[in-house]
Amino acid sequence: MTYLPSAERYKNMQYRRCGKSGIKLPAVSLGLWHNFGHVDVMENFRKILHLAFDSGITHFDLANNYGPPPGSAEENFGKLLWEDFRGYRDELIISSKAGYTMWDGPYGDWGSKKYLISSLDQSLKRMKLDYVDIFYHHRPDPETPLEETMGALDLIVRQGKALYAGISNYPAEEADKAIAILKRLGTPCLIHQPKYSMFERWAEDGLLDVLEKDGVGCIPFSPLAQGLLTNKYLHGIPADSRAAKSTGFLQESQVTEARISQIKRLNDIALQRGQTLAQMALAWLLKDERVTSVLIGASRPEQLADSLKCLDNIVFSGEELTKIEEILK
Repeated sequence: MTYLPSAERYKNMQYRRCGKSGIKLPAVSLGLWHNFGHVDVMENFRKILHLAFDSGITHFDLANNYGPPPGSAEENFGKLLWEDFRGYRDELIISSKAGYTMWDGPYGDWGSKKYLISSLDQSLKRMKLDYVDIFYHHRPDPETPLEETMGALDLIVRQGKALYAGISNYPAEEADKAIAILKRLGTPCLIHQPKYSMFERWAEDGLLDVLEKDGVGCIPFSPLAQGLLTNKYLHGIPADSRAAKSTGFLQESQVTEARISQIKRLNDIALQRGQTLAQMALAWLLKDERVTSVLIGASRPEQLADSLKCLDNIVFSGEELTKIEEILK
C-alpha cells in the first residue's frame, strides 16, 4: 500500500449530521453507479478515489447492481479498498443496496428477506469487507410485506453485517411506514436516498417533511439530472454524452428544446453567481438543511474537482431563488 492520503483532508470539507444520529456525512459524497464497472481502466478509478478522500469525502456509495455489468463496481472498489485504503477503513462510510434484479429466479430481486441477506453476503465478498456502514433497501417492493423487508434490515444490523439501515426511492407515505417499523424493531432508519434535483422534485411532495419529522437523513442521487444540469447540453446533444447512447438512463427524447432553454437560463444565473451550472445545481440542494449530503458521480478526477467547488457558495438570495423557480415552472 503506497497511497498516503493528504494530511489536510478534513480541512475544507463540510460535514452534516445525518438526521438525529451520531453520524456526520460529507456534504458531497461519491456514488459509484455508472462509472466504476468493467468499463474503464483501474488507474482512473484509483485517481478518482484518491482525490475524493484527499478532499474529505469519507462516504462511498455502491449497490449490488452497479457496474456495468452488475456487481463489477463493488468488485473494483473492493480491489482498490484493499490495495490503497485498508489502513483507513475506520475513516470511511461505505454503503450498499439491494432491490433490483441480480440473478435469475424468484429470489434475485425486490425485497424478500432471502434476497436481501443473500445479496449483502455477495456484496461483502466482492468488496472484501466484514460489514458495510449503511445497507439500503433500494426500492419499494409492491408484493413483499413491508414488515418482512424492514425485518431483514433489522436482522442484518443485528448480525453486524451493517451498522445502519436505509431506504431508497420510497415515496413519503411508504417511507413513513418503513421508518416507523424500523423504529419499533429497535433499528432506526438512518437515511433515505431519493432521486432529487432541480428537474426531479417529487421528494418535495411530503418526503422531506417526513424525514425531518422522523429525524432521518437525506442524500439525493442524480443531483445533476444525469448530466442535464451541467454545461454539456447547452448546445444540444454531444456525441459522447449519455443521451446519445441507447443504453443510458438519460434518453435523447428527454433533451427537448424546452429543456435546453431552461438549461441555458439556469446557466446564466450560475455564471452570475461565479459558478458552473453543475456547482449551482448541487448548491441548490445543499441550501436545504434537511439534505445531509449530495451524491455525485464522476468519470474523471477533473469532474469531481469541479463539483466540489459547489461548497464555496451554497447561499442563495431570495431574488435568485425566485428566478430559478420561474425557470423551472
